[in-house]
Amino acid sequence: MRILKATAENILAASKIVRRGGLVVYPTDTVYGLGCDPLNVEAVKRLFKAKGERKKPLPILASDIEHVEKIAYLSERARKIAARFWPGPLTLVVPKKPALPDVVTCNLDSVGVRVPRHDIALHLIHLSKGLLVGTSANKTGEKPSQTAYEAAEQLGKEVSIILDGGPTALGTPSTVVDLTSEKPKILREGPVRLEDILQI
Repeated sequence: MRILKATAENILAASKIVRRGGLVVYPTDTVYGLGCDPLNVEAVKRLFKAKGERKKPLPILASDIEHVEKIAYLSERARKIAARFWPGPLTLVVPKKPALPDVVTCNLDSVGVRVPRHDIALHLIHLSKGLLVGTSANKTGEKPSQTAYEAAEQLGKEVSIILDGGPTALGTPSTVVDLTSEKPKILREGPVRLEDILQI
């Protein structure tokens, strides 16, 4: 494992690891993320093992809404909310497309997706074919990492590279909203408030 400053050269190196099926840690606008190629089933299995968790569906970060639509169905309502809050700390749970392997969602027919507001994360995701697993960089039950060194303490033995982009701005995971039924439902409170979402 290497902790490397998140320079353009090192972000490119991390994206090559992702494309080869490896695991990386990277900064986002919320907390540090643990990532791999979500379309690579073996990489996803290794990521679950690294987290050491009872399996929970993995959120996916995208470089833009066009890449979200490669793996998920977005309703008109979802598009309106995305237009207002993306890039940003809001994860939308929406129906998944068959292109996304079932292992990612633990066989659920929905997936959590978002576009982060963070230049390093967006650059890495773009170089990694536009999609990247975006689960928090921590072991199950432990506190999400706000710095590269916190992530290294928990996952250093499990990943190939940790990109150091300094402390995360928000330091708390994204708001998660379920849009799979008629009424939006908050699954996790975070930086974006339900009232603001309902206004949209």
